[in-house]
Amino acid sequence: MLKEYLTIKDVVGPLVLVEGVKGVKYGELVELDFPDGSSSRGSVLEISRDYALVQVFEGTRGINTTQTKVRFVGKSLQFGVSRDILGRVFDGLGRPIDGGPQIIADEYLDIHGAAINPYARDYPTDFIQTGISAIDGMNPLVRGQKLPIFSGAGLPHPQIAAQIARQATVLGKEEEFAVVFSAMGITFEEADYFISEFKQTAAIERAVLFINLADDPAIERIATPKMALTAAEYLAFKLDMHVLVILTDMTYYCEALREISAARKEVPGRRGYPGYLYTDLATNYERAGRIKGKKGSITQIPVLTMPEDDKTHPIPDLTGYITEGQIILSRDLHRKGIYPPIDVLPSLSRLKEKGIGEGKTREDHSGISNQLFAAYARGREARELMIILGEAALTETDKKFVKFADEFEERFVSQGEYENRTIEETLELGWDLCTILPREELKRVSEEQIKKYLKEKSSG
Repeated sequence: MLKEYLTIKDVVGPLVLVEGVKGVKYGELVELDFPDGSSSRGSVLEISRDYALVQVFEGTRGINTTQTKVRFVGKSLQFGVSRDILGRVFDGLGRPIDGGPQIIADEYLDIHGAAINPYARDYPTDFIQTGISAIDGMNPLVRGQKLPIFSGAGLPHPQIAAQIARQATVLGKEEEFAVVFSAMGITFEEADYFISEFKQTAAIERAVLFINLADDPAIERIATPKMALTAAEYLAFKLDMHVLVILTDMTYYCEALREISAARKEVPGRRGYPGYLYTDLATNYERAGRIKGKKGSITQIPVLTMPEDDKTHPIPDLTGYITEGQIILSRDLHRKGIYPPIDVLPSLSRLKEKGIGEGKTREDHSGISNQLFAAYARGREARELMIILGEAALTETDKKFVKFADEFEERFVSQGEYENRTIEETLELGWDLCTILPREELKRVSEEQIKKYLKEKSSG
């Protein structure tokens, strides 16, 4: 028999202080029955002597300090999992919102998960094809990696996230692949876009969606990525699937953390965010990876919008420390009408060399990637010089590099929202662009690769 308390001492926003409690644990699930007959759930956030601070998921409207019943359930928030979660849409607390039946769970898992022992981690090595040339060709995604997308307000990161979710696949292996998509703090229109995109392309059959809307409580937003990662861990490590987890938008998640921290009257850190922001983000990001002896894996793409496009803002700054690189979207490319507006120069995939090469993509992948990067960087410099001094100040070689930079953006970076390029098509496009440059400027690729790939393109 669960013990009920009628001893609420104080209510501040979504937080409720209950006194006179005994035997309560941190993270324990709480049920609240309001005087009007409605009910809500919460979680224990802090314990001190005989006090318990409870964060209420659905909000505290209608609460009464003398008549509201509080029950401590004795377990933490859990998510019921089975193979049937594939193809379903849930809210931020794991309740179905697609009109389908309740999930008959094989087991219930704690949403906080269990930390992966660093010694048990396996190194990410397998290439994941997203079908987007600017990612696959220049900054590839590797199975088990954490590769965030740094965006800005108004840039098309929802479309890019949906495109990756539709197209992503592990090459060369007949293994089950699933996508867990977690959306936090988004509008109804965005939620409708994501759900309809998955359903129209039949990607919903291998996907699990968690949707938290902007008008949902901030507390629910904090639970949403944990729900998604719990589902991913079940699919990966119990059902041996390769799982891609997309978390959008982590900025709204961090804003919710700041809101709760302010309600708790905690001493703020940088820009008002709590001092434990790094630790909290790491508990989510570090749930990705591979485990020795397990066939499955979790690859993570967190998406975040940088306030005022500032890379030094605490959210992108701390995310960059924890993850293995970043894909950065450019407002200048977006203004030019280029989709996806991925700026390949500041973007980085730290595990790039581990997932490409002979037997994984192609033996020329690393060389042509470095060649394209170097030529594009020089072309952009020459283009800026041309804007200041005029075209007459450029040498003939510089003009070719300017042409290369323009063609690189128009043909390599730019592609259709539903265009799914294979890695072979991406690499061939890169070699085709190299025909613009003088032969003696191809210093990042070997002579053997030039003979094998460049001649075929130029003669064709």
